[in-house]
Amino acid sequence: MRTVRVFLFAAALLVISCSHGITASDPSLLQDFCVADKTSQVRVNGLACKDAKDVVIEDFYYSGLHLAGNTTNKQGSAVTPVNVAHIGGLNTLGISLVRIDYAPNGLNSPHTHPRSTEILTVIEGSLLVGFVTSNPENKHFSKVLGKGDVFVFPKGLVHYQFNIGTTNVVAIAALSSQNPGVITIANAVFGSTPSIASGILTKAFQVEKNTVDWMQAQF
Repeated sequence: MRTVRVFLFAAALLVISCSHGITASDPSLLQDFCVADKTSQVRVNGLACKDAKDVVIEDFYYSGLHLAGNTTNKQGSAVTPVNVAHIGGLNTLGISLVRIDYAPNGLNSPHTHPRSTEILTVIEGSLLVGFVTSNPENKHFSKVLGKGDVFVFPKGLVHYQFNIGTTNVVAIAALSSQNPGVITIANAVFGSTPSIASGILTKAFQVEKNTVDWMQAQF
């Protein structure tokens, strides 16, 4: 009997410890899918689910990544996203996709994705890519990629891509969020509305006020 009691006690401890582990972790999906209901007024961390009986095949489909983006802009690059705003079926699945086009000397400016890791594959051409680690090291990792090469940008870190060739470049990137977000550093710092006070920026960047004024005028 004593052996049985010890076994039951140990089993009870195991159940308690497992239940605490379950409540402390993120919940798994509770259904096959949760297609985004873009008409819903419910506000959740993500988007409310469409009624399953109203789900159609188009909720899981998008067409357009075969089309080149318009790179006739100051940066010479264009990002075509495919996220939950384009495919409702991505809601709660934690993934999205982008196509990036680069003209010669085209740049995808230093930026971060606050909610996502990114894995990028070069489809055509060659790219100089890099990212910078967080303070205090701020170590810069960079590499030249060719066709078929793959590179990972860790979640939240500042990163960029630059077309070092003389022909157009195409890349496809997958991101670990249905809505990864993007913060382009230059736009956020010098193009915010309302503007960040010039005194703050002159101190932060250790430059004269006229330099800050000029930078803000570009955005």
